[in-house]
Amino acid sequence: MCGMSQPPLSRSSASPGPGRPDASMSLLTHVMDHGLDEGYAEASARREADGTAGLPRTLKAKLALAAGLVLAAMVVTLGAAEARIAAPVLAKERQELIDRVQRADDRAKGLEGDIERLRTDVADRQRAALKQPGGGREELVALLSGATEVRGPGVKLVVDDAKGASPGEGGGPRESSGFSDTGRVRDRDMQKIVNGLWQSGAEAISINGQRLTALSAIRAAGDAILVDNRPLVPPYEVLAVGDKKRLGPAFQDSADGQYLHVLQESYGIRYTLSAADEVRLPAASSLTVRTATAEQQKGAS
Repeated sequence: MCGMSQPPLSRSSASPGPGRPDASMSLLTHVMDHGLDEGYAEASARREADGTAGLPRTLKAKLALAAGLVLAAMVVTLGAAEARIAAPVLAKERQELIDRVQRADDRAKGLEGDIERLRTDVADRQRAALKQPGGGREELVALLSGATEVRGPGVKLVVDDAKGASPGEGGGPRESSGFSDTGRVRDRDMQKIVNGLWQSGAEAISINGQRLTALSAIRAAGDAILVDNRPLVPPYEVLAVGDKKRLGPAFQDSADGQYLHVLQESYGIRYTLSAADEVRLPAASSLTVRTATAEQQKGAS
Protein backbone atom coordinates (compact mmCIF):
# COMPACT_ATOMS: atom_id res chain seq x y z
CA MET A 1 0.00 0.00 0.00
CA CYS A 2 2.79 2.28 0.88
CA GLY A 3 4.47 1.61 -2.36
CA MET A 4 1.54 2.75 -4.39
CA SER A 5 1.83 6.27 -5.68
CA GLN A 6 -1.06 8.68 -5.99
CA PRO A 7 -1.98 9.66 -9.53
CA PRO A 8 -0.81 13.18 -10.28
CA LEU A 9 -3.40 15.89 -10.43
CA SER A 10 -4.02 17.32 -13.85
CA ARG A 11 -3.26 20.97 -14.39
CA SER A 12 -6.74 21.53 -15.65
CA SER A 13 -8.35 20.42 -12.45
CA ALA A 14 -6.05 22.59 -10.27
CA SER A 15 -6.52 25.86 -12.19
CA PRO A 16 -9.36 28.23 -11.20
CA GLY A 17 -12.25 28.90 -13.44
CA PRO A 18 -12.19 31.61 -16.06
CA GLY A 19 -12.26 35.17 -14.48
CA ARG A 20 -14.58 38.03 -15.37
CA PRO A 21 -13.72 39.85 -18.59
CA ASP A 22 -13.79 43.16 -16.69
CA ALA A 23 -11.57 41.92 -13.82
CA SER A 24 -8.94 44.53 -14.72
CA MET A 25 -11.57 47.29 -14.29
CA SER A 26 -12.62 46.36 -10.76
CA LEU A 27 -12.76 49.97 -9.51
CA LEU A 28 -14.97 51.13 -12.35
CA THR A 29 -17.15 48.03 -11.93
CA HIS A 30 -17.55 48.72 -8.22
CA VAL A 31 -18.59 52.31 -8.89
CA MET A 32 -21.13 51.17 -11.48
CA ASP A 33 -22.56 48.46 -9.25
CA HIS A 34 -22.69 50.65 -6.12
CA GLY A 35 -23.82 54.04 -7.34
CA LEU A 36 -24.93 55.12 -3.87
CA ASP A 37 -22.49 55.30 -0.99
CA GLU A 38 -23.06 52.60 1.61
CA GLY A 39 -23.50 55.19 4.40
CA TYR A 40 -26.18 57.00 2.43
CA ALA A 41 -27.83 53.67 1.61
CA GLU A 42 -27.97 52.69 5.28
CA ALA A 43 -29.39 56.08 6.27
CA SER A 44 -32.05 55.83 3.56
CA ALA A 45 -32.96 52.33 4.75
CA ARG A 46 -33.35 53.57 8.35
CA ARG A 47 -35.62 56.45 7.25
CA GLU A 48 -37.77 54.04 5.31
CA ALA A 49 -37.94 51.74 8.36
CA ASP A 50 -38.89 54.66 10.62
CA GLY A 51 -41.45 55.97 8.16
CA THR A 52 -39.75 59.37 7.80
CA ALA A 53 -38.68 59.03 4.16
CA GLY A 54 -40.46 60.75 1.24
CA LEU A 55 -43.04 63.51 1.51
CA PRO A 56 -44.38 64.66 4.89
CA ARG A 57 -47.19 62.51 6.15
CA THR A 58 -48.81 64.74 8.79
CA LEU A 59 -51.33 67.43 7.86
CA LYS A 60 -49.28 70.16 9.54
CA ALA A 61 -46.16 69.25 7.61
CA LYS A 62 -48.12 69.13 4.37
CA LEU A 63 -49.61 72.56 5.02
CA ALA A 64 -46.17 73.99 5.81
CA LEU A 65 -44.77 72.57 2.59
CA ALA A 66 -47.68 73.91 0.58
CA ALA A 67 -47.31 77.36 2.20
CA GLY A 68 -43.60 77.39 1.36
CA LEU A 69 -44.28 76.47 -2.25
CA VAL A 70 -46.98 79.15 -2.53
CA LEU A 71 -44.64 81.78 -1.04
CA ALA A 72 -41.84 80.84 -3.42
CA ALA A 73 -44.23 81.03 -6.37
CA MET A 74 -45.45 84.47 -5.24
CA VAL A 75 -41.89 85.77 -4.95
CA VAL A 76 -41.02 84.53 -8.43
CA THR A 77 -44.24 85.97 -9.87
CA LEU A 78 -43.76 89.37 -8.24
CA GLY A 79 -40.15 89.53 -9.44
CA ALA A 80 -41.20 88.74 -12.99
CA ALA A 81 -44.01 91.33 -12.84
CA GLU A 82 -41.68 94.05 -11.53
CA ALA A 83 -39.13 93.22 -14.22
CA ARG A 84 -41.83 93.52 -16.89
CA ILE A 85 -42.99 96.86 -15.48
CA ALA A 86 -39.48 98.29 -15.08
CA ALA A 87 -38.21 97.22 -18.50
CA PRO A 88 -40.39 99.65 -20.54
CA VAL A 89 -39.63 102.47 -18.11
CA LEU A 90 -35.88 101.95 -18.36
CA ALA A 91 -36.09 101.65 -22.13
CA LYS A 92 -38.08 104.88 -22.30
CA GLU A 93 -35.64 106.75 -20.09
CA ARG A 94 -32.71 105.47 -22.14
CA GLN A 95 -34.36 106.58 -25.37
CA GLU A 96 -35.10 110.01 -23.86
CA LEU A 97 -31.42 110.41 -22.93
CA ILE A 98 -30.36 109.39 -26.42
CA ASP A 99 -32.79 111.91 -27.94
CA ARG A 100 -31.50 114.67 -25.65
CA VAL A 101 -27.89 113.94 -26.61
CA GLN A 102 -28.76 113.95 -30.30
CA ARG A 103 -30.66 117.23 -30.00
CA ALA A 104 -27.75 118.82 -28.13
CA ASP A 105 -25.31 117.56 -30.75
CA ASP A 106 -27.45 118.89 -33.60
CA ARG A 107 -27.74 122.24 -31.83
CA ALA A 108 -23.95 122.41 -31.32
CA LYS A 109 -23.37 121.64 -34.99
CA GLY A 110 -25.84 124.33 -35.96
CA LEU A 111 -24.08 126.87 -33.74
CA GLU A 112 -20.71 125.92 -35.21
CA GLY A 113 -22.11 126.49 -38.68
CA ASP A 114 -23.50 129.89 -37.63
CA ILE A 115 -20.13 130.87 -36.16
CA GLU A 116 -18.32 129.89 -39.36
CA ARG A 117 -20.81 131.85 -41.50
CA LEU A 118 -20.47 134.91 -39.28
CA ARG A 119 -16.69 134.71 -39.43
CA THR A 120 -16.81 134.53 -43.22
CA ASP A 121 -19.23 137.44 -43.39
CA VAL A 122 -17.08 139.57 -41.08
CA ALA A 123 -13.94 138.77 -43.09
CA ASP A 124 -15.71 139.65 -46.36
CA ARG A 125 -16.94 142.94 -44.90
CA GLN A 126 -13.45 143.77 -43.65
CA ARG A 127 -11.92 143.09 -47.02
CA ALA A 128 -14.59 145.18 -48.73
CA ALA A 129 -13.97 148.04 -46.31
CA LEU A 130 -10.24 147.91 -46.90
CA LYS A 131 -10.79 148.12 -50.65
CA GLN A 132 -12.75 151.37 -50.39
CA PRO A 133 -11.05 154.54 -51.65
CA GLY A 134 -8.77 156.09 -49.11
CA GLY A 135 -6.78 158.78 -50.83
CA GLY A 136 -4.91 156.36 -53.09
CA ARG A 137 -3.70 154.26 -50.14
CA GLU A 138 -6.38 151.58 -50.26
CA GLU A 139 -4.20 149.12 -52.23
CA LEU A 140 -1.32 149.55 -49.80
CA VAL A 141 -3.63 149.08 -46.81
CA ALA A 142 -5.16 145.95 -48.34
CA LEU A 143 -1.69 144.59 -49.13
CA LEU A 144 -0.26 145.16 -45.68
CA SER A 145 -3.33 143.83 -43.91
CA GLY A 146 -3.48 140.70 -46.09
CA ALA A 147 -7.06 141.44 -47.10
CA THR A 148 -6.49 140.49 -50.73
CA GLU A 149 -4.44 137.87 -52.50
CA VAL A 150 -1.17 138.97 -54.09
CA ARG A 151 0.67 137.74 -57.14
CA GLY A 152 3.85 138.96 -58.74
CA PRO A 153 7.58 138.34 -59.04
CA GLY A 154 9.51 137.28 -55.99
CA VAL A 155 11.48 134.44 -54.42
CA LYS A 156 10.75 130.95 -53.19
CA LEU A 157 12.60 129.71 -50.11
CA VAL A 158 12.15 126.08 -49.03
CA VAL A 159 13.50 125.18 -45.58
CA ASP A 160 13.55 121.62 -44.27
CA ASP A 161 14.84 119.70 -41.26
CA ALA A 162 18.15 117.88 -41.46
CA LYS A 163 18.05 114.25 -42.52
CA GLY A 164 17.39 112.01 -39.54
CA ALA A 165 16.75 115.00 -37.27
CA SER A 166 15.27 114.25 -33.84
CA PRO A 167 13.62 116.56 -31.31
CA GLY A 168 15.98 118.43 -29.03
CA GLU A 169 15.98 118.06 -25.27
CA GLY A 170 15.03 120.88 -22.93
CA GLY A 171 15.65 124.60 -23.20
CA GLY A 172 14.41 127.03 -25.78
CA PRO A 173 15.15 126.62 -29.45
CA ARG A 174 18.54 127.97 -30.48
CA GLU A 175 19.37 129.40 -27.05
CA SER A 176 21.86 132.25 -26.94
CA SER A 177 24.13 130.18 -24.69
CA GLY A 178 24.72 127.72 -27.51
CA PHE A 179 22.59 126.15 -30.22
CA SER A 180 20.54 123.15 -29.17
CA ASP A 181 22.05 120.04 -30.71
CA THR A 182 19.23 119.33 -33.12
CA GLY A 183 18.66 119.47 -36.84
CA ARG A 184 15.03 120.55 -36.63
CA VAL A 185 13.81 123.94 -37.78
CA ARG A 186 12.44 125.90 -34.83
CA ASP A 187 9.95 128.75 -34.52
CA ARG A 188 12.75 131.16 -33.68
CA ASP A 189 14.51 130.16 -36.92
CA MET A 190 11.39 130.93 -38.94
CA GLN A 191 11.00 134.27 -37.17
CA LYS A 192 14.53 135.27 -38.19
CA ILE A 193 13.99 134.10 -41.77
CA VAL A 194 10.75 136.05 -42.14
CA ASN A 195 12.19 139.18 -40.56
CA GLY A 196 15.18 138.94 -42.88
CA LEU A 197 12.88 138.78 -45.91
CA TRP A 198 10.88 141.78 -44.70
CA GLN A 199 14.06 143.77 -44.18
CA SER A 200 15.37 142.73 -47.59
CA GLY A 201 12.39 144.30 -49.36
CA ALA A 202 9.60 141.68 -49.38
CA GLU A 203 6.15 143.19 -49.86
CA ALA A 204 4.12 140.12 -48.86
CA ILE A 205 5.07 136.73 -47.37
CA SER A 206 3.35 133.38 -46.83
CA ILE A 207 4.49 130.15 -45.18
CA ASN A 208 2.94 126.91 -46.42
CA GLY A 209 -0.01 128.89 -47.75
CA GLN A 210 -0.51 130.91 -44.54
CA ARG A 211 -0.42 134.62 -45.34
CA LEU A 212 1.54 136.74 -42.88
CA THR A 213 0.34 140.15 -41.79
CA ALA A 214 1.65 142.83 -39.47
CA LEU A 215 -0.11 141.03 -36.59
CA SER A 216 0.93 137.46 -37.43
CA ALA A 217 2.65 135.39 -34.76
CA ILE A 218 5.08 132.51 -35.26
CA ARG A 219 5.16 130.33 -32.18
CA ALA A 220 5.94 126.78 -31.12
CA ALA A 221 3.76 124.08 -29.55
CA GLY A 222 6.05 121.25 -28.56
CA ASP A 223 7.99 120.41 -31.72
CA ALA A 224 5.43 121.96 -34.09
CA ILE A 225 5.63 125.45 -35.56
CA LEU A 226 2.43 127.51 -35.44
CA VAL A 227 1.62 130.43 -37.70
CA ASP A 228 -1.39 132.31 -36.35
CA ASN A 229 -2.22 129.20 -34.28
CA ARG A 230 -2.20 126.95 -37.34
CA PRO A 231 0.32 124.07 -37.24
CA LEU A 232 2.78 123.65 -40.10
CA VAL A 233 4.75 120.60 -41.17
CA PRO A 234 8.12 120.54 -42.94
CA PRO A 235 9.27 121.28 -45.52
CA TYR A 236 8.40 124.96 -45.03
CA GLU A 237 7.74 126.80 -48.29
CA VAL A 238 8.22 130.54 -47.84
CA LEU A 239 6.97 132.70 -50.71
CA ALA A 240 7.83 136.39 -50.82
CA VAL A 241 6.66 138.99 -53.36
CA GLY A 242 9.24 141.61 -54.33
CA ASP A 243 12.00 142.43 -56.73
CA LYS A 244 13.22 138.97 -57.69
CA LYS A 245 16.64 140.27 -58.75
CA ARG A 246 17.40 142.10 -55.54
CA LEU A 247 15.35 140.28 -52.89
CA GLY A 248 17.28 136.99 -52.95
CA PRO A 249 20.81 138.45 -52.85
CA ALA A 250 19.78 141.01 -50.24
CA PHE A 251 18.45 138.28 -47.99
CA GLN A 252 21.55 136.11 -48.34
CA ASP A 253 23.79 139.06 -47.44
CA SER A 254 21.69 140.00 -44.40
CA ALA A 255 22.40 138.83 -40.86
CA ASP A 256 19.36 136.56 -40.95
CA GLY A 257 20.49 135.04 -44.24
CA GLN A 258 23.87 134.31 -42.69
CA TYR A 259 22.07 132.79 -39.71
CA LEU A 260 20.29 130.37 -42.04
CA HIS A 261 23.63 129.52 -43.65
CA VAL A 262 25.07 128.70 -40.22
CA LEU A 263 22.14 126.35 -39.56
CA GLN A 264 22.92 124.56 -42.80
CA GLU A 265 26.65 124.25 -42.14
CA SER A 266 26.44 123.32 -38.46
CA TYR A 267 23.23 121.31 -38.16
CA GLY A 268 22.46 120.05 -41.66
CA ILE A 269 19.25 122.05 -42.04
CA ARG A 270 18.45 122.13 -45.74
CA TYR A 271 17.22 125.09 -47.74
CA THR A 272 16.96 126.27 -51.35
CA LEU A 273 16.42 129.84 -52.52
CA SER A 274 15.29 130.60 -56.06
CA ALA A 275 13.85 133.56 -57.93
CA ALA A 276 10.40 133.23 -59.47
CA ASP A 277 8.72 135.20 -62.22
CA GLU A 278 5.41 134.96 -60.40
CA VAL A 279 4.38 133.76 -56.97
CA ARG A 280 0.83 133.74 -55.67
CA LEU A 281 -0.04 134.45 -52.06
CA PRO A 282 -3.60 133.91 -50.73
CA ALA A 283 -5.46 136.38 -48.59
CA ALA A 284 -5.13 136.01 -44.84
CA SER A 285 -7.58 133.54 -43.35
CA SER A 286 -8.48 135.88 -40.51
CA LEU A 287 -8.12 139.62 -40.17
CA THR A 288 -7.86 141.80 -37.12
CA VAL A 289 -8.71 145.35 -38.04
CA ARG A 290 -7.69 148.16 -35.76
CA THR A 291 -8.59 151.78 -36.31
CA ALA A 292 -6.95 154.96 -35.18
CA THR A 293 -8.16 158.53 -35.19
CA ALA A 294 -6.00 161.60 -35.39
CA GLU A 295 -6.73 164.37 -32.93
CA GLN A 296 -5.74 167.93 -33.69
CA GLN A 297 -3.18 169.22 -31.28
CA LYS A 298 -4.36 172.37 -29.67
CA GLY A 299 -1.71 175.05 -29.38
CA ALA A 300 -1.24 177.13 -26.30
CA SER A 301 -3.41 180.24 -26.38
